[in-house]
Order: sequence, then structure tokens, then C-alpha cells
Amino acid sequence: MSEPLLKVENLKQYFPISRRYTVKAVNGVSFEIYPGETYGLVGESGSGKTTIGRSIIRLYDPTDGTITFNGGVISGPLDKDTRKMLRENMQMIFQDPMSSLNPRKKVGDIIGEGLDIQKRCANAKERADTISEILKKVGLSPAHAERYPHQFSGGQRQRVGIARALVLGPKLIIADECISALDVSIQAQVVNLMKDIQDETKCAYLFIAHDLSMVKYISDRIGVLHLGYMVETGTTEEIFSNPVHPYTKSLLSAVPNPNPEVEKRRTLITYNKEEAGIDYSKGTTHAVGGSHTVLATDEEFAAWTRQGTGS
Repeated sequence: MSEPLLKVENLKQYFPISRRYTVKAVNGVSFEIYPGETYGLVGESGSGKTTIGRSIIRLYDPTDGTITFNGGVISGPLDKDTRKMLRENMQMIFQDPMSSLNPRKKVGDIIGEGLDIQKRCANAKERADTISEILKKVGLSPAHAERYPHQFSGGQRQRVGIARALVLGPKLIIADECISALDVSIQAQVVNLMKDIQDETKCAYLFIAHDLSMVKYISDRIGVLHLGYMVETGTTEEIFSNPVHPYTKSLLSAVPNPNPEVEKRRTLITYNKEEAGIDYSKGTTHAVGGSHTVLATDEEFAAWTRQGTGS
């Protein structure tokens, strides 16, 4: 396997609220993303998914840990060259397609802002041609460059956000719940568009979501996050066919099945960390097999794997 494009090691992100209280949003998370792959990050609201994405792209300064991207360390103070490399090669698609677009700017200027800052175009014609090309790639018309964000539907606005992220040809795109604000039919269109773009440009995605069925469809590997801890990670097949952690099992049990006969037999698994007596801070990473790992103490790991084999 090639060298990872992004390597996150022991990332911690804390937010001091007062002198006595600090929110520990992310606690020692580690994972890797390889060129051209999609890594799905799943978990309930408040588990730290968005915080991880924002820390990686340096909207937040990480409290601790090392982030290596494209061969350079981006977790400490950024010099001019590292900042330029980061801004050109990593982009983000935000969750809300309305609040992430400037309502006072036309779509052409929103998409072209990155081109202007990075001085990618020699003249106005080249800039206009680049914007038209990227609009066509995301299924919009070049004429839409003259419109404002409020003149589009939610799905079209998200396509504008995707175009803005793609225009510089990044190696990694962080998609932060980019489909959760859209109708289900539009979600499928946007995800299929992202897959087509990935096939064409070979970019990698960090796909942050809480919809497991969509994550299963788009992701090569999955990390399950709970209360700021990475509790389980592995390939999509490993996670869905052999979930080990009780939290992962509870998430998977909540996924509806389109087959009514199977859906009738589906049992919901409830999970409460305190009731189960699980302390994430005491757990260590245990290998299940292949690239599949789980956060557990030795006793918990033995018990969970024994349950998995039915003994």
C-alpha cells in the first residue's frame, strides 16, 4: 500500500469554557487516509466528527497530536509554504449549503475566490472558462455563475459548495455532513456526483456523516467515533459484517432495512456507556483481524469477541 496522504496521530482538541471547565471534544484519535480512498467517520451528534474535520483543515488549532498531510506536518505553527500547500491541496464541503456561501457574492465569484487567492489564472477569460468548466462538472450551467446563492435550491447550493472545493484540484476533500440538510432523492444525486468526481480526479474524501447506509455506500474504510474516542475502525466490510464494540452494534441496529420481512425482525440494540461500565480512557487498541481494530480493555475485548463467536 502507498504512503498515507493524511496521517492523524493522537489528535486531541480541547475547548476551555472557564478556568475550571474544559470541553474535551476529541481525545487521542488516530487514523490514516490513503490517496484516492474514502474514509467514513461516523457517530452520533456531539461525538466530535466535525471538530476533527475542522482541526485537520486548521480552522481550529489542535490541542495536541500530530497531523501529517501530503508529506508535511500541519499540526503545529504553519509557515508560508506549508500554509499554501495546505490551502491548495485540502478543501472542505460544509454541512449547511446556505450559511457556508456568501449571500452578497455571485456564484462565479464564490467559486473563483480560491483561484484569485492562489493566482491560478493568467487573465479574466481563463478564470471564466475554469469556473464554467467546474460548474458543468457538478451538473450546473455556466450561466449560473451570474446568480446569487438564494436563487438556488438546497441541492444546487450544495453543488456550488462542491464546485468551490474542487476548483483548485485538491488531493483531499473533507465532506462535513454535506448531505444531511438535503432531501433523500437529492442526497443520492450528490453522493453519486461525488463518486464520479473521485473516479475522475482521484481525490480522497474524509466523509463525515451519521447516516450509516450512505457511509456504507460511499466509504472504503470506516471509523466509529463516540464521545471524542475512536472506538472502532476497519474496512466497510469488516465493520458491517463483524461489529465488535457495543456502540457500533447499536448504531448498525438502527439502520432501517428496505425489505419489510427483514425490517419486521430487526431488533434495536441500546447502548449506554455508564450502564455498561465502559471507560474509554482505560481502553487500548486491539486488532480484530485485517485492518479491523477496536478500543477496549483486555477483559472487554475478550468478552466482546466471545459474544461475536456465539460462545
